[in-house]
Amino acid sequence: MDLRVLALKVADVTQDAGNRALRDQLAPRDLVAAPAPSMPQDEQVTLNVDERLIRFIENRLTYLDPFDGFWRTRPEVCEPGSRFWCVSRIDGAINFMRSMAEWTVTVSLFEFDEDGSAQPILGVVHAPALGLTYLAAKEKGAIRIRHTAAGDRREKIMPSTTGELKGSVVCYGMSYFPEESKRALDVVAAIAGKPADIKRVGPTSLDLCKVADGTYDAYFEPDLHQWDVPAVSAGAVVVCEAQSTLRQWNGDMIHWRQENDVVASNGLIIDELAPYLS
Repeated sequence: MDLRVLALKVADVTQDAGNRALRDQLAPRDLVAAPAPSMPQDEQVTLNVDERLIRFIENRLTYLDPFDGFWRTRPEVCEPGSRFWCVSRIDGAINFMRSMAEWTVTVSLFEFDEDGSAQPILGVVHAPALGLTYLAAKEKGAIRIRHTAAGDRREKIMPSTTGELKGSVVCYGMSYFPEESKRALDVVAAIAGKPADIKRVGPTSLDLCKVADGTYDAYFEPDLHQWDVPAVSAGAVVVCEAQSTLRQWNGDMIHWRQENDVVASNGLIIDELAPYLS
């Protein structure tokens, strides 16, 4: 199946799953505390929504094309050409639990190349409470779908043309862990007064997409972990296919089987921003 067609079908799946999660968010309930940072990732369940969400999405994906299985259960060594679906828990769990609109459901598809390197080749980021879906596939471009009462509106997206850090709009992410958050805040303090605004809303997948569509000029976050891979990889495909840039803070490519300091930009202000990240 053509990757663009497949991405549209995956978008339908994330929208169905997102509607289910949105009903859970809107249902009257007691506020549940955010999971402790020390809790293993596979035990961090947001109101039991995550487990049901992943089960629903993975089941639907197997009907589209099972490929070689799922990223979380892939073998240690994978053959070139192997493809694995990667399904995220709710990205933006705190926002979800606090009844904020900025949270997403994401799916990506990884493919292993001849060198044994895995790269995401399809990504879908759906924000149910915002009525937005971003999707992209390798060499097929990136689009944003606005879901309105009058129907869906599809738009090709592109990054901003802001040419310097001064007057830009930059966003950043931070961690549960104090030492990691300090790294992000040190950068914020260093660049303060240069951008027109510095945002902190999240989640990561949505921040990446907002760089891709020109809402933000750049986004950075240190110490993204293995449990962040599903959400980050989906947003990464959107960023790259929209002709934005995505790198580690030191300029290297993202490595999907290790931790990364991530920076996305419109490609025009990265040279000016990079020294602050070093």
